[in-house]
Amino acid sequence: MALITKAVKGTQDILPSEVYKNQFIEQIVIDIAGKFGFRELRIPVFEHTELFQRGVGETTDVVQKEMYTFDDKGGRSITLRPEGTAGVARAFLEHGLFNEALPQKLCYVINCYRYEKPQAGRWREFQQFGVEMLGTASPAADAEVISLANEIFAFLGIENLQLELNSIGCPECRKNYHNALREYFESKKENLCPTCLERLGKNPMRILDCKSPICKEICEGAPAIIDYICDDCSRHFESVKKYLDAMNISYVVNPRIVRGLDYYTRTVFEFVSNQIGAQGTVCGGGRYDGLVEELGGPHTPSLGFAMGTGRLLMLLEAQGIELPKPDACEIYIAPMGENATVEAMRLVSELRSNGISAQTDVAGRSLKAQMKYADKIGARYTMVLGDNEIEQGKANLKNMDNGEITEAELENLGEDFMEFIIRKQTEALQQSLGDDAGSFDWSSIINNN
Repeated sequence: MALITKAVKGTQDILPSEVYKNQFIEQIVIDIAGKFGFRELRIPVFEHTELFQRGVGETTDVVQKEMYTFDDKGGRSITLRPEGTAGVARAFLEHGLFNEALPQKLCYVINCYRYEKPQAGRWREFQQFGVEMLGTASPAADAEVISLANEIFAFLGIENLQLELNSIGCPECRKNYHNALREYFESKKENLCPTCLERLGKNPMRILDCKSPICKEICEGAPAIIDYICDDCSRHFESVKKYLDAMNISYVVNPRIVRGLDYYTRTVFEFVSNQIGAQGTVCGGGRYDGLVEELGGPHTPSLGFAMGTGRLLMLLEAQGIELPKPDACEIYIAPMGENATVEAMRLVSELRSNGISAQTDVAGRSLKAQMKYADKIGARYTMVLGDNEIEQGKANLKNMDNGEITEAELENLGEDFMEFIIRKQTEALQQSLGDDAGSFDWSSIINNN
């Protein structure tokens, strides 16, 4: 029988055998952000379309080509979020967070949606971790946000990432730059793609972000914005670099970085890898001092970044970095008969109450089939339970790695099994430490369990 349907193009299922990686990343990034003072925020998966038109920019590829937009039953134009910053800024305004202590430090893990050509590292539904710091114009904030991303990569053991920086100035100093760009691209416009011809009149900086090979080649000779930024923006950028130097965070200045969204001002940055193909930007962000004001709020200088979980996982795999797998089933109890099934249900409940991962048969399998199942799920210990074991109040624990048998009392199995596991861990650690075992702090083993 043929499948009724498959996953929509550009989306993917994350199966149980792989989802632990996403869960690990999600927990790590939220925990590290918390150490920097960032608190998690959860925003809706869709917003009024106008939010992205005004916030992200009508001349961007995101708004012009990539948004999933539809009319709801009330005739309102709704868009699945293509990114997180605009939604966070909307929530910041709607709930009056600008009246609380500033800067507001917010973080999130969200799914985003863009209608793009699917390829390695680019999906139509993708997950992002992001941070936003709203309410500070200080260049120290730029450096701190960059250092947060850097801390995540360092914690995960990722190497060979390059931090690229640029300043795209403020709206005032960009006016001169736009004039210089228009003058340059006017002389090349016969070779520009139709989209870039339209951008030439509205926002020539967007041409620098074009993916067309011909346009990219033309852009190589374009003026660099770093040569047109005003004195204030130049001082801000120099301070950002000074703070990064103080934190021993290496970087290169890339005058071609403009980022793909219109709300960016001054500092923009990317963490780039050459190990995951064309989609090498793992993290990107910068300052957006005018966004909150553009959405109808008070002037609120702000900044942030977004980090793609999918690309991050691709990079971890490319560098051979394995993430810790969740605990396997500690004990599988295989009952034989109805009385044994009742007792097995009681025992696994007691074990779970003591923090132990325990399973038993819920499919009416034969003993042989149960043992095969226990092996497939990676159970560390098994216990066969029948009428004789119940009558004696004892059963054998079998170590599935080495076949070692240990007799166990069924009474208080939950507490006894936990002590048994700790003892085995301690013995294994003693054996590995050898002569150093006497000076080891064994309380750490007990406290961690």
